[in-house]
Formats: sequence, structure tokens, C-alpha cells
Amino acid sequence: MRLMHTTLPDFFKKLKAAAVKNGKHVGCTILGLENLKTGKMQSVRTGRLEHEITELSAMEGVESIEVAIVPRIPETMHNVVIRGFDKDGKPVHAICDTVAVIHPTIDVLLHDCPSVDDRRPPLGRH
Repeated sequence: MRLMHTTLPDFFKKLKAAAVKNGKHVGCTILGLENLKTGKMQSVRTGRLEHEITELSAMEGVESIEVAIVPRIPETMHNVVIRGFDKDGKPVHAICDTVAVIHPTIDVLLHDCPSVDDRRPPLGRH
């Protein structure tokens, strides 16, 4: 499994390191994963993202990079775990439910960008 997945901290490190591979210091901000404390990312996709960030950082005029990670399907169900704790911080009871989170599409990030290179595979073929 180690070769198939990249841990979340390694994912952040790899993307930020990719921004400075060309010798110039390009700042890299990652948005959309702030609430995740743990997780694993596909290693192949992580490598692609690293390559694309390196490619973008080498372009003339690029001084900083923003990587925004948003759900591709705007309406997705998320699990909700509500936990109650006693005075010592030990869990007493939990309730599990779901909530649909409606996310904006990527158009909100692309509306003012004059050049877009869409490298996403068709839905269902990733």
C-alpha cells in the first residue's frame, strides 16, 4: 500500500517542493484540505500534480502558485460523527449521520483566468 498511496503530510511536502524545483523560489499555497488531519492520496496522481506544479513554476511571470482541491462532483454525501465526552474527555456516546455538502464548481476559481489547460480525464475514467 505504501507505493500506491501518499500520506497527507507527504502530499503537502511534495507539492511545495515541486514549486521550487526549477531553482527559483515560487510560493505554493494548498487550499481545500485544511480540515483534514489524516488521509492518503493516490501516488500516481500526486506525481502528476508535482510535475504540473514544476511545469507551472517554470513559466515566465509566475511568482506564486495556488493549488485548490475541490470535489469534482458538486453534491456529495459526507459522514457526520457527533461525539459526546465526559468530564475526563472520554467518549460517552456517538451519533452517526450524513449531510450533503454542495460545493461550488471549479468555475469560481477559473472565471478570470485567461488560459486553462484541462488535463482531467472524463468522469468515471480516472
